[in-house]
Amino acid sequence: MINRLKPKSKPLMKHTIRVSKVINAPLPFVYRWCTDYREDDNKLTGSTAQRKILQKTKNRAIYLSVYKSEGKLKYGVNIVHLHPIRSWHLEFLGEEDDELGDYRLVKLDSEHTRLDMVFKEKYKISNPPSQAEDLKHTSELWDKYVTCLERDYRKR
Repeated sequence: MINRLKPKSKPLMKHTIRVSKVINAPLPFVYRWCTDYREDDNKLTGSTAQRKILQKTKNRAIYLSVYKSEGKLKYGVNIVHLHPIRSWHLEFLGEEDDELGDYRLVKLDSEHTRLDMVFKEKYKISNPPSQAEDLKHTSELWDKYVTCLERDYRKR
């Protein structure tokens, strides 16, 4: 017998990626730069997505992400729990995916910091990117952020 009341659910694809970046700047500067959360941050990477800051405190940032996918506007909420001065945690709840992100800073010496990131993705769409595609995209995105961060550090 077919249950007509229960819709078929799509199987979810999940994966975890890890990315590390060595940054030519001291840990306190890296933490402040990475966690200042501004509405124009997406411009740093050339993204057309929009960001609307809903709340920003010493311990938390909440912002709305608005982007286009397949010609339609999509939304996601980002909740970031800040743990000064070495880490922060991201919870992203979106229409196409949910993501958990952990960011940890490691002091290498007085002028160098390593940023270790772990992202757990859970896709809700039928044709999501592969783990390798996500890894490549995230690494390239953070290469752009690191370039901007290091430039800002040299300018100070």
